[in-house]
Amino acid sequence: MAKPDFWSDSDAAQKLMQKMKRLKADVQPVRELEALYEEVALLLELASEENDEASLREVREDVAKLESGLDALRFRLMFSGPHDDKNAFVSIHAGAGGTESCDWAEMLLRMYQRWAERHDFDLRMIEHQTGDEAGIRRATINVIGSYAYGNLKSEIGVHRLVRISPFDSGARRHTSFASVDVVPELEDDIQVELNESDLRIDTYRSSGAGGQHVNVTDSAVRITHIPTGVVVQCQNERSQHKNRATALKLMRARLYRLEEQKREKELRDLYGEKGEIAWGNQIRSYVLQPYQMVKDHRTEHETGNTEAVLDGDIDPFIKAYLRRSMQK
Repeated sequence: MAKPDFWSDSDAAQKLMQKMKRLKADVQPVRELEALYEEVALLLELASEENDEASLREVREDVAKLESGLDALRFRLMFSGPHDDKNAFVSIHAGAGGTESCDWAEMLLRMYQRWAERHDFDLRMIEHQTGDEAGIRRATINVIGSYAYGNLKSEIGVHRLVRISPFDSGARRHTSFASVDVVPELEDDIQVELNESDLRIDTYRSSGAGGQHVNVTDSAVRITHIPTGVVVQCQNERSQHKNRATALKLMRARLYRLEEQKREKELRDLYGEKGEIAWGNQIRSYVLQPYQMVKDHRTEHETGNTEAVLDGDIDPFIKAYLRRSMQK
């Protein structure tokens, strides 16, 4: 960075700055804990010699800070994947069940938005299609922040909701499903073969609530990868060029994830492990009636505080998943 020509290539410079920021985020907490440990050790020695109760209380408080910092470092060590530190694309699709599932998909979207806000991550809405009566049929958001993918990869799969339906005049209990997919936002230097001849690119007028933000041009972009059938869409920008660039980035991420899934399946077949993520094979259940409980069926982690979970408090589920992954 001290070289005179450092900023001659602004894209490369920005990437290096981001790399330095990530490395600092790894190193700085360790250095701070080392400094705190040295202070605590010195204070403990002095307090013991003088039998100073006030200083001993301060030592106890600092030891609690050390333990908390070490727990945070242990959690960071769980992110061992090659793309765990990347931004993430999160896609939510309503399952069969009409309005019920669309409403559930929107509840999940809000849950992830609230989680991102709690962690000071930035959010971009990439694609959004509302349901006929309520909720959403599907949506894709870009979660921007360090280790967004490493955290949110635990959410891949089918999520099941059981509750008394607000749309049923008979107040009967309904079960709804929605699927969640998460892929990392890849750097440009990660090679994913993407031939123009394999792509079908369509433009259309994006839907919206109307008013001053209504889109009156065909700026929304839908890209289909013909060999695999993977479809991505982007409609958040007024510029068709920007929507196309974002859709291509999302397509690259989806195809990369597809290759990862193929390799994972080969490993599972090799070791005899089953359990494909498939529709109806839920990873987590959210029960609001007749009792309240959220349970992850992979880790057995559960809580009765359903309101907090749906408001974005999913860190305990993420940590339980990462611990389980490390034990494999």
